[in-house]
Amino acid sequence: MTRNLRARDIMTAGVTCVREEQSLLDAARMMRDLNVGCLPICGDDQRLQGLITDRDIVVRCCAEGRDPASVRAGEMAGTLHWVDAEAPAQEAVDTMEIHQIKRLPVIDVGDGHRLVGMITEANLAKNLSDEDIAEFAVRVYAAN
Repeated sequence: MTRNLRARDIMTAGVTCVREEQSLLDAARMMRDLNVGCLPICGDDQRLQGLITDRDIVVRCCAEGRDPASVRAGEMAGTLHWVDAEAPAQEAVDTMEIHQIKRLPVIDVGDGHRLVGMITEANLAKNLSDEDIAEFAVRVYAAN
């Protein structure tokens, strides 16, 4: 990254969470209504518990013959990676590359570990050089 950007500078703010006790059907409807492919999962304490993607719902629920109306979002939480809002934006890119992920929650550690945004490929495309975008794509998509 050519500028001294922080994760907060490149994220999309105003992220909506699905609560861990809500069903995957609720999560799917929220994704549809918000026009997103991923939702953070938040617990009763409003803290980030995980992420759920539209692909998770299809592959880990529907394709397994489970009813999305009876599976709780919290059951899909999985491994969680995040970045501090004040961290250099390059740290977010590095985390996404290392873990081969396309979305990264942004947490404000100084404000009680509150979820403040999400970094996606679209955010990177707006803030990285063409060369950096190509490198990201190779590391995330071609490394498998």
